[in-house]
Amino acid sequence: MKTISIAAAAVLSLLNTALLLAEEKPNAADPRQVAITVGRLLEQGHYSRQKLDTEMSKRILETYLENLDYNKLFFTQEDIDQFTKKYAGTLGDSILLGDLQPAKDIHLVFKARLEDRVGKIHQLLKKDYSFKTSRTVALDRRKEPWPANIIEADVLWKDRIEGELLQEKLNKFAVDPGPKVVGRRYDQLLKSVEERDDEDLNQLFLNAVAQSYDPHSEYLGRSDLESFEINMRLSLTGIGAELRSDDGYAKVQRLLPGGPAQMSGKMSVGDRIAAVSQGKEPFVDTVDMKLDKVVEMIRGKKGTVVRLQVIPANANDPSKRRIVELVRDNVKLTEQEAKAEIIEKDMPDGSIQKLGWITLPSFYQDMEKSRTGKSTSRDVAALIKRLEQEQIQGLIVDLRRDGGGSLDEAIKMSGLFINQGPVVQVKDANGDIDVLKDREGNALYTGPMIVLVNKLSASASEIFAAAMQDYGRALIIGDSSTFGKGTVQTMLELGRFMPMLGNSSNDAGALKLTVQKFYRVAGGSTQLRGVVADVKLPSLTDNSEFGESALEHPLAYDEVEPAPIDVAANRKALFVDDLRQRSANRVSQDAQFQDISDDIHRLDERLKNNRLSLNESIRRDEMAKEAKQREKEEADRKKAENDDHSRTFELTLADLDKPQLKLEQKPDTTAQKSAKTKAARPGDNPVEEALDDDDSTSLADSDPAKRESLNILSDLIELAKSPRTVGR
Repeated sequence: MKTISIAAAAVLSLLNTALLLAEEKPNAADPRQVAITVGRLLEQGHYSRQKLDTEMSKRILETYLENLDYNKLFFTQEDIDQFTKKYAGTLGDSILLGDLQPAKDIHLVFKARLEDRVGKIHQLLKKDYSFKTSRTVALDRRKEPWPANIIEADVLWKDRIEGELLQEKLNKFAVDPGPKVVGRRYDQLLKSVEERDDEDLNQLFLNAVAQSYDPHSEYLGRSDLESFEINMRLSLTGIGAELRSDDGYAKVQRLLPGGPAQMSGKMSVGDRIAAVSQGKEPFVDTVDMKLDKVVEMIRGKKGTVVRLQVIPANANDPSKRRIVELVRDNVKLTEQEAKAEIIEKDMPDGSIQKLGWITLPSFYQDMEKSRTGKSTSRDVAALIKRLEQEQIQGLIVDLRRDGGGSLDEAIKMSGLFINQGPVVQVKDANGDIDVLKDREGNALYTGPMIVLVNKLSASASEIFAAAMQDYGRALIIGDSSTFGKGTVQTMLELGRFMPMLGNSSNDAGALKLTVQKFYRVAGGSTQLRGVVADVKLPSLTDNSEFGESALEHPLAYDEVEPAPIDVAANRKALFVDDLRQRSANRVSQDAQFQDISDDIHRLDERLKNNRLSLNESIRRDEMAKEAKQREKEEADRKKAENDDHSRTFELTLADLDKPQLKLEQKPDTTAQKSAKTKAARPGDNPVEEALDDDDSTSLADSDPAKRESLNILSDLIELAKSPRTVGR
């Protein structure tokens, strides 16, 4: 995209020959040169132009320590004080000299603290606990201070282990005894830390350096860079199997439809991979190998052969293995593609109203194949054309949980709904502003429209939603505001800045660097404030724990001059006040929304108190109350489903040319809830835990926000039929 290429060129021009100064010739990806390059790029290319001075050194140290020990459990304040005294003023200089020893020394202390703690944990697990105490444990340790010393840490851990054992005792789905489960948990944590090599450690540290500038700058090593590219183009070259680490093995968690593994019929979910071979080469044992290394060995060029030694899922004896030979191929990740639905509603007058629904998980774009590869705007355009053929009377674009992606695609997609004009303004570190426009001309869809958002709608999602709001093109409904990410990042492969590296540019990884901020055409930034909804709906994601303001080191909010736009050519009658009042009346009478409001109140109380009882009787009473509430919510959910007589037809990109679309079946919510049940443990994020318990964002037919969005759209269509003054 034009803006990104300009930003990258500016960064290139800022770098000086200091990057090339080295006493020794670097290897394929000399970590010292990588560190120097990252440091110089951040100093000279980041939007803030912040130097790696004493202030930044202190911030980097804090970020690195919190990334290593995010629950503040293993380091003590004595450790922190020593690290601060030794490194707080000099880390920036170390980075610019390519000296990564401070990061290694700190990690050695962390590993020693962890090893010592795991030994003490196993001693605690041998004790008997009555669970009749009046003591409590912190629910979220991230909000607590570091323990002052080892003695205070020992007390903290005694309570924590007691809490985890109580949690396992209360877990009605437990398979193994509590002490065995908890012991295995920390043994696995220690193992994962001990498996970190220098490359892993350098990535951890350099990522902390980047994140100290702002939450969205990031250092990506080779494997992370490859994963980023896969997510953007929605395809990978490999065998089409999702793997997870399980007891030292890479275990098949899912087979992707149409992938070589699934098409071969020789692999199943639950299979464990014990060794990997490239073509006819000898097998390399992968037991106890880090998962990303196994994945790296299995991925490869299209048409090449990979052989796997597999322990079948149903094998009782791990020595029983079979060899599976697969030819790598391109695998499409269709679950992240745009998809649509047609909802047919029976109206009071006996007519049928057809409403379109487009769900967009991300703004994806194949950077390497911009004309022929995956593209959000092309996919959405194709879906709209089919929806128009089905004669929809209104459209909802669902951007909940859409974290963004390609800025270029957000602009192109905006052009599907507005006539030619500015979509977003972008300002660089020099204060220069570029107004980015849709240049396609006429809108593809001009009917009544709603954009549904929540606090997890970010970046490109906010650009699109803001443009629709500023042009008066669509009603924005959902959480009180979106995420609030108003910054632009460019991906810089470090090999481009390290000429001595040669052609192995990916070996050095990449830096995702914040180089610009974007602003609405109305002049305000979405940074921190997000896009404010026209109609607010109760939601668990509408929480202060989510959003840009909850992150460390966000850039500030500011404004620029508005861009001239032709509002009259795009504005639709939106009747905001009428729709807001009608919706509020329905929501106040809706049992599911009342359930959500109750959950919000309980979550706020948990966050405020941040304590969890270690008394079994108290916890069982709390669980009984929660179970009763869940029973009520399930009854309200089923009633809402039974009262909903609409019909939903699925429309994926694979269905575009099918003469008849598939009628969507209502889900078995009870089965899905059982499948999701998990045991939380002290220290888990209470907001994430609450969202895990909330099915409303994943079950289409029982989703009250979806149902109310459709009601609002029906109201909008009705109001638009009567002659009224155009306005908001």
